[in-house]
Amino acid sequence: MYDRFPRIGLRERTGQQDMSLDIAEAYINGRNAMIEAGVGIGKSFAYLIPGLLINHISQQPVIIATSSIQLSEQILKDLRVIGSRLGFTTVRSVVGKGMGQYACRYRAGGLNKPEDASSPLPQLVEQILNYEIEERADIKGGISDAVWSEVCVNDCKFEQCRYRTTCSFYDMRAKISAKTGDMDFIIVNQDLLIRDLIKKKEGTKGLITERPALIIIDEAHNLEAKVRDAMTLEFTFRGAGRVLDDTLQILFKQSREKSLMTQARFIKSCLGSIFKQVETDLLHTAKQDTDRVKVSQISGVPFNRALQVLKEFSLSLSVLTSRHEREIDNAFEAVNGLIELFEVLSGAEDNYLIWASKGKREATVSICPKNISQFLKHTLFNSKTSVILTSATMCQGGDTLEEQYAYLTQSLGYRGDYMERQPSPFDYDSHTMMYISGSVPYYNHENRKDYLEAAYKEMLRLCNVTEGRTLVLFSAKEDMKYVHEKLRSEKLGWALHMQKEGSSQDEIIANFRASKGVLLSTGVFWEGINIEGSDLSQVIVFRLPFPVPADPVYEYKASKAHNPLKEVFVPDMLLRLRQGTGRLIRSETDLGVLSILDSRLSAAARKDYRGKVLEALPFKQVTEDFRVLERFVKAKRIKRSI
Repeated sequence: MYDRFPRIGLRERTGQQDMSLDIAEAYINGRNAMIEAGVGIGKSFAYLIPGLLINHISQQPVIIATSSIQLSEQILKDLRVIGSRLGFTTVRSVVGKGMGQYACRYRAGGLNKPEDASSPLPQLVEQILNYEIEERADIKGGISDAVWSEVCVNDCKFEQCRYRTTCSFYDMRAKISAKTGDMDFIIVNQDLLIRDLIKKKEGTKGLITERPALIIIDEAHNLEAKVRDAMTLEFTFRGAGRVLDDTLQILFKQSREKSLMTQARFIKSCLGSIFKQVETDLLHTAKQDTDRVKVSQISGVPFNRALQVLKEFSLSLSVLTSRHEREIDNAFEAVNGLIELFEVLSGAEDNYLIWASKGKREATVSICPKNISQFLKHTLFNSKTSVILTSATMCQGGDTLEEQYAYLTQSLGYRGDYMERQPSPFDYDSHTMMYISGSVPYYNHENRKDYLEAAYKEMLRLCNVTEGRTLVLFSAKEDMKYVHEKLRSEKLGWALHMQKEGSSQDEIIANFRASKGVLLSTGVFWEGINIEGSDLSQVIVFRLPFPVPADPVYEYKASKAHNPLKEVFVPDMLLRLRQGTGRLIRSETDLGVLSILDSRLSAAARKDYRGKVLEALPFKQVTEDFRVLERFVKAKRIKRSI
């Protein structure tokens, strides 16, 4: 395959070939493999080439799971390019996304006209019913989560829906569950793969084909968080009320027993007491909407009696037979979720983490199994199918491969081989400089204002050095909003952009590139975006992305470690930091500056992890002197192109 590269106009890359050979070897030996593949080696081609051969030989589909829709779409493009060039002319492929990405004509058609005349909903409904919009990505300019939630697929009716023959979601679900021999490549997001594993573990029909030849998980550094999200049950007072109403409706149709109404009212009363306490916890503990806080002990709720009622509901649902089988299954699953919640709150079940948050504008209680590594060990890394885990950022420092991959191994319950790291071919030594600001005070909640003020001033002069063309990465939305407000009052020599909820990532990036300005961002912009050339000449990390110590997930992980800082907090921070700093250099000719506005990393701070950070990042020219940085920018002619 690689011998053909010069003839078909592709450049040979040693790291890419080595990675392909490692994947082929793992498949032949029936083993799993972990491979860190640095930026620029052509990671997708490195796994698509052996994937094409393996599919051709085995006639079984290859599953590729990614962490973002953008990456899924890019992999599909890469598959078409490399497949056609290497002579695989009829590769059947599908991209599978979560149901929340698809428009639902059934729901759109049933909506009442909103009272607010300025609402975008009527036009959106019309476009969906006229087949102009099939997915959220089809909406130009983006749309808010609240509006989209009104028209996206939610509790699909599947075979019972009159729109199924023209529904993109229904068609996608049929293709990803195709029989062996009917599909060659199934590209899904990690969430969909995890939901498939959960369903198969529970003994129900999975979402994805039963017998893949190979499973490739790209951006595998995200897998732990994705599994936690998928296995987390979320409850709101209104949502739990709807579950009880649906259950009551189903059971009352069958039995006409009036006692059911009394029992449902009793459970709603218990839920009212629980959420009243949760609201109090959030009011006193949460500093921002995204915070996850502990749920204090709930008093005055008769949990034993409530559990008895819910278990009776569950039993009654389990023995029902009806043509509305899917509705019964949904109610049964939701009632069992409430049983788990009540057991955790009562102390009868201690294998779960529990926390409260207000991210959806109402109090939410979440529960999640403590040890997800056991789940992955038995469902994914069980030797039935070879699994390849890959990412540009999987490793920490260490003398052996086992030590370098240790954090992810432990987090994921991984069993398999460790492959040699394939480093980036880009010239970081002479093309880049890393600047660490030692003048910004340490961040803590008490001195947040002083920190933000100092970091803001430093950020402003750094953006001026590169004449804009800067991506600023924030760990907290509140910090980003504060800086944005300050910048709006300044007379700037460059355009200012800020990531907004519901806006299209591609559109924001296009506007940023066109203006050569400054983009303030958080969340998804830490990874997966690709801005080559001089339009992006600086990445500023506003604060080291340490996880919040009080977060229940990290608090639990820390409780299991001998040295929480060394074994949990620094490794987790490094995974995210490496992703963020990887946005800077995206081609062999790129030049740029990485600036970190966190003086904990300065030499004067004498933090133990400074050495680990410098070792993990590819930047060899490191300075804390602003004048040295200015000279580097001038010498490399890192200036705005007209």
